[in-house]
Amino acid sequence: IEKSISRIEAAVLQALDETPPELYSDIVMNGIFLAGGGAMLRGLDKRLTDKIGIQFHIAEDPLLAVAKGTGVALKNIETFSFELLKFFVKYSSWFLFAAYLVAGCALLFSRNPYQHHVYLSSANSIASAVYKTTNNVTSYFSLRDINEDLQHRNSDLELEIYKLKEVIRGYQQQIYADTMTVDSALTRYQFLIAHVINNSINHSHNYITIEKGRLDGVEPEMGVMDQNGIVGIVNVVGDHTARLISVLNPYLRLSCKVKGEDQVGSLVWDGRDPGEAILEELPKHAKFVKGDTIVTSGYSSVFPEGVPVGTILSGSRDREDNFYTLRIKLFTDFSTLSTVRVIRDKMKDELKTVEKELEIKNVN
Repeated sequence: IEKSISRIEAAVLQALDETPPELYSDIVMNGIFLAGGGAMLRGLDKRLTDKIGIQFHIAEDPLLAVAKGTGVALKNIETFSFELLKFFVKYSSWFLFAAYLVAGCALLFSRNPYQHHVYLSSANSIASAVYKTTNNVTSYFSLRDINEDLQHRNSDLELEIYKLKEVIRGYQQQIYADTMTVDSALTRYQFLIAHVINNSINHSHNYITIEKGRLDGVEPEMGVMDQNGIVGIVNVVGDHTARLISVLNPYLRLSCKVKGEDQVGSLVWDGRDPGEAILEELPKHAKFVKGDTIVTSGYSSVFPEGVPVGTILSGSRDREDNFYTLRIKLFTDFSTLSTVRVIRDKMKDELKTVEKELEIKNVN
């Protein structure tokens, strides 16, 4: 709820900036009273007091304070109406001046052609400026919806790419045997768009929380990516939220390979840089150069084959070691992670069943 509380603080500061000096002094002297269910958040009054520098108090019975105050106002409506009348009487000279000013301007601009022309030109210029400003403001607040729409479109395009890869794989199989049917997994993968609500990158073991859960179709061991590359794997699932093991967590190891090659290694984070990871146990006969792209191998139902991971920064191998260790620059920027895609493999249950049957046969 940190973002929500920050918005409350910003709203209070903005309201105080627009408060007249005589009313502001009363607020500083008497403080501000919090009402409603939000006022019952523990420590909210102390935090606002420390942040804004004005004493905040929690109203007696905050849940019903507004309703009770409205009732008191309705019972004493005549008193409040009298106060409103006194206000108009007190500033009657200003109201009279404003009325004369409006009447004078109306007569001036309506009976004189030149002044009427100047008025219309000025009004058009002011209206254009106002409309332009309004359009800029509304466009800014529409950016999130536009961004989410683009995420959906990108997700659909990537899904089409994976479908085409499945078609190509099917045609390659038919070269060897005409009787080989095309795999029915043309629609094997589905994507679920989710927003990140919590993310850590500075801990030794980092996790991510998204605002989609079991009721939205999220299950444990589902892969998660963003528009750039892999993000992590679903670990714990609630009804409306889920926790991911981030790629920036040494507990997570992913099967990856150099794009265009068949040799497979194990991707793991070494805890040093949130923008880099290590590809271990890559066979010594593997071919690669600095700048080559690393992708997922597709040897599990978590990630499809070919999901981007990063590029090779450097590689090393001891003389007595049969494997390379590569340092990888990750495509995903975990510091700005906001919208992700949860990958659902429709063949996951079928693959698990087949693997379980094979394990039983091997045991027997």
